[in-house]
Amino acid sequence: MNDFIIRCENITKKYTDGKIDVAVLKGISLDIKRGETVAVTGPSGAGKSTLLHILGLMDKPTSGVIFVDGLNDNLTEKTLSNFRNESIGFAFQFYNLLPEFTALENIMMPSIILEKNKSESKKKAHKLISEVGLASRAEHLPSELSGGEQQRIAIARALINSPQIFIADEPTGNLDKATGEKVIDLIMQLRSDYNFTLILATHNEEVANKCSRKIKLVDGQIEAVKGSG
Repeated sequence: MNDFIIRCENITKKYTDGKIDVAVLKGISLDIKRGETVAVTGPSGAGKSTLLHILGLMDKPTSGVIFVDGLNDNLTEKTLSNFRNESIGFAFQFYNLLPEFTALENIMMPSIILEKNKSESKKKAHKLISEVGLASRAEHLPSELSGGEQQRIAIARALINSPQIFIADEPTGNLDKATGEKVIDLIMQLRSDYNFTLILATHNEEVANKCSRKIKLVDGQIEAVKGSG
């Protein structure tokens, strides 16, 4: 088995703003091992979210090569979409829960998209909502949940298909300090339980220090790497 679940070489990303090309990522080369915990840090505008979107195959680089579990990003969008839904879980600063569905239904949604067995998906969703400490809130709508509760539901949703990779983009950015600490502790506990590869972007050094490796981005480039994979 290949030790590296993500490999990218000389990744660049440019956007066009009117007639001006804006370089967001400038020659990023990075390998991430299976089961590794990686924090991507750096100031706002450094390219953290853009890098995470590319590592999660939600966006394509302008140039460079990326492989995720052996798959190249030059595949059809349908193939990439199926792979993302099956193998990569995502959580964001804003929870992106569907407001008209209950907490339990939101957790089940990625498995429904993959047309998995509904009974098995519901059973797994009940297990996950218990693991994030919200079994009593299963039938509540997102509007009836606090920010911390919504983020925990989003984390459970990210894990419904047993992904190999969990990508969290500023998962505590919209939470107060105490709630954010609980969410990070939950993510770390779930990583230990499920042994997924964790990649998270954060401004918070305390959060970053919980990961085995820290990668600092400055102006679209890797400035420093601390720890080992």
